[in-house]
Amino acid sequence: MSTTDTLRLLLLSSLWGFSFIFMRVAVPEFGALPLILVRMLLGTLLLLPLLWRRDYLRLVRAHAWPLFLVGLTNAALPYSFLALATLRLEAGVTSLINAATPICTALLGAAFFATPIVRRQVLGLALAFAGVAVLSAGRLDFSAGGEGWFIVSALAATLCYGFAGNYSRTRLAHLPTRVLAAGSSAASGVILLVPGVLLWPAEPVSGMAWGAAVGLGAVSTAAALLLYFALLSSAGATATSTVTMLVPVSALLWGFVLLEEPITLQVLTGMAITLLGTGIATGVLRSWRHSPPT
Repeated sequence: MSTTDTLRLLLLSSLWGFSFIFMRVAVPEFGALPLILVRMLLGTLLLLPLLWRRDYLRLVRAHAWPLFLVGLTNAALPYSFLALATLRLEAGVTSLINAATPICTALLGAAFFATPIVRRQVLGLALAFAGVAVLSAGRLDFSAGGEGWFIVSALAATLCYGFAGNYSRTRLAHLPTRVLAAGSSAASGVILLVPGVLLWPAEPVSGMAWGAAVGLGAVSTAAALLLYFALLSSAGATATSTVTMLVPVSALLWGFVLLEEPITLQVLTGMAITLLGTGIATGVLRSWRHSPPT
């Protein structure tokens, strides 16, 4: 990987890591669905100029239903689940649970999309689940005031991402990335419009919460997607997938620096086990080991 791509990768991990900080700040005032509505409307507004050519618009119309399904499962639902999770869970912990997304992708791919699980993935799957179990230990309290349902909400987001990743790869791989990104973002905004408006907060939202919401839409959605697709085109899918390992580290560090969230031995242990399992399952560690120096 070139120096430029390495810098892009680090910047992308920071932008996506910041999304958990933005949600942690804004969701208590907005609520989960109104916040994600703002995120997707702003992200869509910034991404729509990518569809300026008539043939791109024709592709969006021709694939309206598949794009609607991707918008639901890759943005509207998982973003809302993660926003709900950050009401109670620290940004770093939420991002670490979200790092299990490749594991859910592999399991759903094997179950519903005829994608085989190779031998190395079995160990990775087991380790990643063990890491999530460590992160959740002592926190799965489903009584009033407990954190159990918020952990389940974060895990539900990984299932949504797992389905969306497999569906996009098998049904929409022929579409230009800009059509997939802008089209699915617009669909998610439409999906969230009614519930987001109905649940809009009765009290005025502070300037800090609005700033976090704008940052979530402009920085962690539109700018991050453009950077992601540029990196994907330049460095390839395998190298780009290493961002999965870096986002939780970024969210954990930013949560510690900006929100004074504690980094406990339990969190560090869970992070190490989860990321090791994810790295083995996705082949990231093997690609690092065999990459030639640049």
